[in-house]
Amino acid sequence: MLAALSGGVDSSVAAAIALEQGHDVVGATLKLWGGSQDSGCCSVGDVEDARRVAQQLGIVHHVFNFTDDFEARVVSPYVTAHATGRTPNPCIECNRHLKFDRLLVRARQLGFDAVATGHHARRRPAPGGGWRLLRGVDGAKDQSYVLYPLGQGPLGRVLLPVGEITKSEVRARAAALGLRTAAKPESQDTCFITTGGGREAFLGDRIPLHPGRMVDRDGADLGPVRAIELLTVGQRRGLGSSGSRRYALAVDVEAATVTVGGADDLLVDRLALSEPTWVSGRPPAPGAAVEVQSSAHGRPTPGRWVGGEEVVLAAPRRRPAPGQAVVLYAGDEVLGGGTAR
Repeated sequence: MLAALSGGVDSSVAAAIALEQGHDVVGATLKLWGGSQDSGCCSVGDVEDARRVAQQLGIVHHVFNFTDDFEARVVSPYVTAHATGRTPNPCIECNRHLKFDRLLVRARQLGFDAVATGHHARRRPAPGGGWRLLRGVDGAKDQSYVLYPLGQGPLGRVLLPVGEITKSEVRARAAALGLRTAAKPESQDTCFITTGGGREAFLGDRIPLHPGRMVDRDGADLGPVRAIELLTVGQRRGLGSSGSRRYALAVDVEAATVTVGGADDLLVDRLALSEPTWVSGRPPAPGAAVEVQSSAHGRPTPGRWVGGEEVVLAAPRRRPAPGQAVVLYAGDEVLGGGTAR
């Protein structure tokens, strides 16, 4: 078995659990980003931590260089999304194309039958065959949202050991084993965005950033915005202040305008998804009850799948930005999801 070691505590313990379960484990770390970096995962320090953990566990450690794939599948779409007024999902695309595609292909080429990762999610046999994808035991750390694109092929070759325990139990196991990652802080930021420069500096090096104008729903000019490409639907920051709260309702990069309004103007009672994918390979039956989640740790909203790539919500809720992932659940089970239009 190949254990994906990111240099964090979760993947470290996932590899340790795989060993405890009797698997013949080899560790692998993905080198994904070759640019400047001071936050997120997959840094030089993370690679060294992964190497040391593998040494502590007594397993062989490899580093796979997937920087070209990462640029093409994650970074370039991230930039394109901002350039067209959409909200990118780099972590989802990294999981979809790198960790549960490119890595699985490499593992198969090297003769490994499965890959273990440190994601907080669970895999269970489905009635009649195949696999179900469930939320992790620790609801506060659940990562099933970012795994919604996984179909039956990847799920059949993946183990998710830490999804069965809480984060505090993960750290306790790491401490008991003396692993150097036991108390390591979690990575929270996009790995290729530096804390010093932020999105603006990163995007400004890759695309022109254009000043724009704010308008209200009637088209009245409300003043300038510094860079239209930095705005997303639902955003408040960077929209000035006039004694009232403004939210971005629509971003038109071509016209260099952002339409703003109040919080209630963002409420919708139905969502349309583009390119939905389903864990089982089949969509829910029309009329099926679902729970709708549009951020990694957002509160699910009850709804009903009506087919035709559309879900109706039981009550109005703030709409996700175009490009944002919308994931559908049945209780703890991930049914699938798509991208908000």
